[in-house]
Amino acid sequence: MTSYTIPRPVSGDVVDLILADHRLFEELMRDLRDSSADRESARQAFAAVLVAHGEAEEEKVYPRLRRKEAIDAHEAEHGEEEHAEINRALLDLLECAGTDTQKFDDAVEAMNEVLQHHLTEEELTILNPARDEVSEKDRADLGAAFLEVRGHHLDQGVGIEQVRALVEQAEEDGLLDDED
Repeated sequence: MTSYTIPRPVSGDVVDLILADHRLFEELMRDLRDSSADRESARQAFAAVLVAHGEAEEEKVYPRLRRKEAIDAHEAEHGEEEHAEINRALLDLLECAGTDTQKFDDAVEAMNEVLQHHLTEEELTILNPARDEVSEKDRADLGAAFLEVRGHHLDQGVGIEQVRALVEQAEEDGLLDDED
């Protein structure tokens, strides 16, 4: 369990909800870099919200935005590929035995690199079209669906085995390049 409180909104515009999680990821990344912070708690909170967020986007947000023609199949698939890369970086981070090693610092740096790339790209190519092309009511409905799946995953909790299974599934699905 973690000492971090992960926000659990009950409603909202899906764009605003996703952006709030993006800011939370950035806050938790700062704590993961800070040797005076409770890095272990930050790591656990980061893993939980990151997986819950990604799974909710893939299950509810991307398919609905495709149906609304706000994004195309390539943008949805690219988002899923980036989630797979993030999950692989998360697995490397979770596999670190402690939080006071060079291996941990390197894993944090690698995670930050793939995460920042994804956040920037998603905000530009997925969230902007959602703002422009999806009605306020549909964004609110999508926000509720996103929060339901996100909440379910947060309730279940996330451990290294779940992240390993997500990475293995992504490899089977061809979402990860064989760069490692």
